[in-house]
Amino acid sequence: MTDVQEWLREMAGHTFMSVTRLPLEELAGWHEDPETGNIHHRSGRFFTVEGLDVRRPGWAVEAWTQPIINQPEAGILGILLKRVGGVPHLLMQAKNEPGNVDGPQLSPTVQATRSNYTGVHRGRPVPYLDFFREPRGRVLADVRQSEQGAWFYRKRNRNMVVEVGEEVAAAEGFRWLPLHGVRDLLSVPDLVNMDARTVLACLPLQDGAVGGDEFGAMLARSRDPRADAAHGVHEILSWLSGVRSTVDIQARPLPLNRLRRWHRSGGRISHESGRFFDVVGVRVEAHGREVNRWTQPMIEPVGTGLVAFLVRPIRGVLHALVHARVEPGYTDVVELAPTVQCTPGNYDHLPAPARPALLAQVLDAPPERIRFDTVLSEEGGRFYHARNRYLVVETDEDPLPGHPAFRWLALHQLDALLRHSYYLNVQARSLNACLHSLAGALDRPVSGGVR
Repeated sequence: MTDVQEWLREMAGHTFMSVTRLPLEELAGWHEDPETGNIHHRSGRFFTVEGLDVRRPGWAVEAWTQPIINQPEAGILGILLKRVGGVPHLLMQAKNEPGNVDGPQLSPTVQATRSNYTGVHRGRPVPYLDFFREPRGRVLADVRQSEQGAWFYRKRNRNMVVEVGEEVAAAEGFRWLPLHGVRDLLSVPDLVNMDARTVLACLPLQDGAVGGDEFGAMLARSRDPRADAAHGVHEILSWLSGVRSTVDIQARPLPLNRLRRWHRSGGRISHESGRFFDVVGVRVEAHGREVNRWTQPMIEPVGTGLVAFLVRPIRGVLHALVHARVEPGYTDVVELAPTVQCTPGNYDHLPAPARPALLAQVLDAPPERIRFDTVLSEEGGRFYHARNRYLVVETDEDPLPGHPAFRWLALHQLDALLRHSYYLNVQARSLNACLHSLAGALDRPVSGGVR
């Protein structure tokens, strides 16, 4: 861990990045449509900031409007893997993004939008891209996955892992790291970026690491696809299809200048309550990136979020409590989310019954029941200082028996669903990657989050 952190600090000096706030009106190359107020790039590519009108009849909040990022093109998130002495190693990049909290983070080998890798920005080519565009090597994972459905409108990326031979060398700014070491580093705050976490979650198990205590051993056993499960996979898929078929939500584009309760002032767009998020502008000057300077709008959340799995053994197999969650930007209406996923500050003015289910149970969990607890950054290319506290909390009982929106899934079922698109949302994928780290990390101390 120390070696990797020193390398990232060294790369921070080589890949200097300066980010300064800029009023939305002063973003070079970005224009506000005179009729809609939508913010778009002069090239017509990258992304736009638009409005969304959302209707959910019968819910606590039946209608709202909001800004949202519309980025219809699919990017590539890819990691190269090779075996050194039989041990799987990953080619990780030290990549700085304008929204990062503290400099470069461990990132995938390739992390690029279609606009970037097709050269719309007229910058330098993306290293190692050819290994993924027309895969050169053994493909271990290749699946399209969504991103934040509350901030992106139907955004998806191709998540890939390609195994190559030992002759592939690490270029400047890249390093081959053992897979188990990268998993251990998930416990370090703000070190492994969101794009790396989602790809790690989609990677099939490559080693047989087992934890050093009873919980770690159970967790490792629970990854075995032959292990028992509370519900069969066909039952889970039927339940999710039923939720997707019956949920009533309408989300339609709305001009940005027609949003209710959102106001543009001081060079940003904010909700009148001061909650949720702002749309802000930044100027970026960077050394060591494909482009040396640019401006862009970003989403800046208000407050740190909370993302948590409740886990418990069922017939000796560890299960996670997933939530069939509706978000307006999802391609398929509903995806499986963590037990709790929210920004608590957005609900602190509401009575307890109106707050997310099990929020209090997670926040009040005794320390000895917390198995993972680390603050991790979200995507730094579109979100400014977006962070969530990721928790895994062990429980002995089912707190919501029979609830129609929650189900207990065995860990090997989470892995199986990740071979397909649009089942687990990006927050659940990050937590699944963190769960992977626990099986191999509990037999040695790691500062930051594993207990």
